[in-house]
Amino acid sequence: MNKIITIGREFGSGGREFGRRLSEELGIAYYDQEIITEISKRTSLSEQYVESIVEHQSSFSFPIHIGRSFYPSVNLAFEQSMTVYQEQARIISEMAARSNCVIVGRCADYILKDYKPFRIFVYADMESKMKRCREKAPADEKLTDKELKQQITAIDKRRAKYYEFYTGHSWGDKLNFDLCINTTQTVIKEIVPAIAKLFEKS
Repeated sequence: MNKIITIGREFGSGGREFGRRLSEELGIAYYDQEIITEISKRTSLSEQYVESIVEHQSSFSFPIHIGRSFYPSVNLAFEQSMTVYQEQARIISEMAARSNCVIVGRCADYILKDYKPFRIFVYADMESKMKRCREKAPADEKLTDKELKQQITAIDKRRAKYYEFYTGHSWGDKLNFDLCINTTQTVIKEIVPAIAKLFEKS
């Protein structure tokens, strides 16, 4: 069975960077945005709409279908959400069967439980998350500290609700992971080589 590493992460913790760097260090596949693109291709739903569901934003803000501009009823929105999740689960399973890989977010730890993935959760304190968000923000973004903190908190709450809805487990619960990494005041590229040693063949 392939070596599968899943990455759950708090917003602003650097989990996405950690996953990408770990895959590069190990020389294995990395899947993140590619999953959204593939779902869009298979369902004819726009990438924007798919991402709005997967990232737990309002599904009424974007056109559903590629090249179309109509909005769903509540029931249709729910059906579309379920369709996206089911397709996401199918794609993630195919990726895991294909080769060794790192998969970021999207309930991959739960979807791939039969593969016995190594499950990592990345977190940090609010100050560190705000600092990372500031560093990656567009130059014209002018959020106050209060607004940025509210945004980070809201995104994590949506991630928690999404994860708990589809898995029945608590998002970020240490019992659901094999390794929890605190990236507070940490340079991620400096810790990745040490973590990668866990996966080197003896």
